[in-house]
Amino acid sequence: MKSNDSRTPSHFQLTLFADYGPLRYLLFSLCLLIYVTTIFANVVIILTVCLQKTLHQPMYVFISCLCVNSLYGSAGFFPRFLMDILSETHLISRPCCFLQMYVIYTYASCELTILGIMAYDRFVAICQPLHYYSKMTFKMVWCLLLLGVLYPVFVIGFFLYLSVRLPLCGNKVHRLFCSNLPVVQLSCVDTTLIYIAGQFATMTTILIPLFFVLYTYLRILLVCRRSSSEFRGKALRTCLPHIVTFMTYSLSLCLELSLTRFADKINPIITVVLSLEYLIVPPLNNPLVYGLNLPQIKKVIFRL
Repeated sequence: MKSNDSRTPSHFQLTLFADYGPLRYLLFSLCLLIYVTTIFANVVIILTVCLQKTLHQPMYVFISCLCVNSLYGSAGFFPRFLMDILSETHLISRPCCFLQMYVIYTYASCELTILGIMAYDRFVAICQPLHYYSKMTFKMVWCLLLLGVLYPVFVIGFFLYLSVRLPLCGNKVHRLFCSNLPVVQLSCVDTTLIYIAGQFATMTTILIPLFFVLYTYLRILLVCRRSSSEFRGKALRTCLPHIVTFMTYSLSLCLELSLTRFADKINPIITVVLSLEYLIVPPLNNPLVYGLNLPQIKKVIFRL
């Protein structure tokens, strides 16, 4: 498993980029606009929650953490992607490649754990309203967030540590950004341990939070069925932004996981679109959904 410097490349080549000629400047401008809009929209939500004392409640703290994670994930993708649009070579150094993997994978995992924590918050608020403030104290809020961030950080870190030590016999990565599976497939040695570790990381950082969110909404649905129409309407209004965010991100994640497995068999244009959708839509979608659908946040934004 130890790397052999004579066979391990110092750079990777991202082969999914094409020569668009003068069109590259239009693509660069469009992607830069999207990135700036993403930063602006998320920063507005974060500042709104921080500056407005009436929003210092668990639900809004979780929303601002979701926006912070969106900024983190975007920073791991956009700056390098914008450079590659204008570049002729599309080479990325080995350390930068694994750093980009780490940022993107921890962003993806933390997005799901934060959405899981938000689902639990909505479950307690709707199903156990009398116990909400005794259960969702600020100490509990920060403990949940700390657990939701630290667990992916360590699991993804260990998983990528195994990949970093692999000796590689090639340097061509068929993606727009660094992804672990295409790099592992370049290995000169057996990678069974890496695949087992990858399955464990996927199970604990992706599938468990996904099923937990589905379980909490099933419980909420059962409570709403036995309640009045007024209660159901109020529950739907408070859960709708989270449902939209969760469904958007789940769809993006499923497309990315499918792309990781079948990228070589898919049309390159479709591969490019799906790669961009995964890292562009959720970070831009989150602040727009919460900013436009929650009247408490929208009112403060317009007043500011």
